[in-house]
Amino acid sequence: MDSITQAALGATIAGAVTGKSLGRSALLAGAVLGTLPDLDVVIDYGTAVANFTQHRGFSHSLLILVPLSFLLAWGLWRWKPQVSYPRWLLMTGLVLVTHPLLDAFTTYGTQLFWPFGPPVALHSIFIIDPLYTLPLLLALVFFLFRPARPTALLAGLAISSLYLGWTLAAQQIISSRVQPVLAEAGLADAPRMVQPMPFNTILWRVTVVTENRRVETVTGFLDGNTPLNLEEFPRNPALAQQARTLPESQRLEWFTGGFLHYDRVDDLLTATDIRLGVPGAHPFTFVLARDNGQGLEPGLSYQQDRPAIRAELLGALWARMTGSAPVLCLASLELPPPGERCS
Repeated sequence: MDSITQAALGATIAGAVTGKSLGRSALLAGAVLGTLPDLDVVIDYGTAVANFTQHRGFSHSLLILVPLSFLLAWGLWRWKPQVSYPRWLLMTGLVLVTHPLLDAFTTYGTQLFWPFGPPVALHSIFIIDPLYTLPLLLALVFFLFRPARPTALLAGLAISSLYLGWTLAAQQIISSRVQPVLAEAGLADAPRMVQPMPFNTILWRVTVVTENRRVETVTGFLDGNTPLNLEEFPRNPALAQQARTLPESQRLEWFTGGFLHYDRVDDLLTATDIRLGVPGAHPFTFVLARDNGQGLEPGLSYQQDRPAIRAELLGALWARMTGSAPVLCLASLELPPPGERCS
């Protein structure tokens, strides 16, 4: 999740556990601890792909954070002994552990058990979701004015946790809705990803990949009986097979679960993470190699510039989310004329 949300979550937990003893200063301690795991972004691993896939690695591993909480709790206890060591340990442990657990609900992927196993990504919440963050922020504001009443913090945590549970329930509802249509298209058993569109859990994007094609659709809870609009995007299996001989391509395949799009632009081989963003506005495209005429010549990967987001897209997303527009064409990121489908 975004840094504001993680700081708010950490501050709310810290206030709920140690607020009676520390007052408002508990919020600052929790906010700092809540953002601590994300400091791995300052580490340069040498290439763009390495930086991309190592983020949310060791600093988000429960195997690292749980032992670290014992050490940090001891240091905080020596600093403020009026709070018992067990309570410090409860606070540091909850703040540090909830950070990667919350990240795991997003699509990016969180290596909860680094260095063992693949990233965990539940895909049920967008990286910025105001409805999750707002209860935490309101609870913090209330506590700042009424530090003797930490019950508001517990209420904020309860509401945000219930909303997180809703995201999982909503994801299952959408999965059930699209299953018959995908089965009719021969995609019942193909790898599938169901995730919310930006900033909400009303509108959802479904992505299905096969060796030769990618199929996407957008559907929401306000669609009524509007039939699903499936859009197809071609894949190049020969190019993908060639790319997978490269170590950095193998790393990306592992990190994304195979949700990649390979392309050759002039003499450059690129790989795009199709999980993040939306078609036409995927933020992570990497140049992996150059075709020298005799084959792929790998070099240090680098990230291409992120595509600009048109201001009209936000309006299109709002119209699609509220159901006033029955179709959003992902290939163009535009609303088709009334009564028409995507070409």
